[in-house]
Amino acid sequence: MALAVQPGILVIDDDPKIVSVLRRALAYAGYPVRTALTAAEGLARALEEPPGLVILDVMLPDLSGFEVCRRLRQGSDVPILMLTARDEVDDRVHGLDQGADDYLVKPFALQELLARVRTLLRRARPEPKVLRYADLSLDTGTRETRRGDREIALSAKEYELLSLFLRNPRQVLTRDMIMEHVWGYDFSGESNVLEVYVGYLRSKLEAGGELRLIHTVRGAGYVLK
Repeated sequence: MALAVQPGILVIDDDPKIVSVLRRALAYAGYPVRTALTAAEGLARALEEPPGLVILDVMLPDLSGFEVCRRLRQGSDVPILMLTARDEVDDRVHGLDQGADDYLVKPFALQELLARVRTLLRRARPEPKVLRYADLSLDTGTRETRRGDREIALSAKEYELLSLFLRNPRQVLTRDMIMEHVWGYDFSGESNVLEVYVGYLRSKLEAGGELRLIHTVRGAGYVLK
C-alpha cells in the first residue's frame, strides 16, 4: 500500500540487477516506480509522464548520464539523484553543474538512498505548515501540537510518528511501513518499540478525556480515524 499520494520515481540505469533492487525498495516504501535501461528510453518516459524524482546512473550505453541530466533540466525542475561507480570529485562537480540535486556513489546502502529520496522530495514539495485531523493539529514549523485548545508536548519520535499518521488519515499503516518511515530502516525484530510509542501518543492525545484517534487494526497495523 502506498502512503499519502507519493510522487512517481523514474529510475534510469543500465544494470538490470540495480534496477530490480531499486524498484522493489522504492515500491515497498510506497513510491510508484518506472524504469529505463537506456538514456533514450529514460528521456522518452520522462516526456510521456513527468516524474516526481529521477534516479539517474552516470554510465549509460547510449548517452552519458550527465547529458541526460542536462536535457531533463531543460524546462523542468524535477529533483535528480545521480548514481556513479566513480568516487571522483570532478565527476560529482560536473553532475551538479549539469543540474543534479544530489549524488550517491555505488555501492550504496538502500537506507541512505531512501533517506536522500525523501529529502529531495520534501524540498520539491513542501508539506502544509499545519496538519489537521478532527480536533488534532500539528504545526510542522513550530512543532506545536494541539488537541482542541490543549497543547501537547511531544518527543522527537512521537512527533515523527504523529506527523506520519496525520499525512495518511484513514489509511491502515503496517508495522513495517511505520518502522521504515519513522525509524529509517526495514524492521523485522521482536522489539515492541512501536507499540510503546503508540502507547505514549495515545496517553498524550487522550489525556483530557478525548476520544481515541489512533486505532489498532488487528493483524494489520494502525490507523488514524
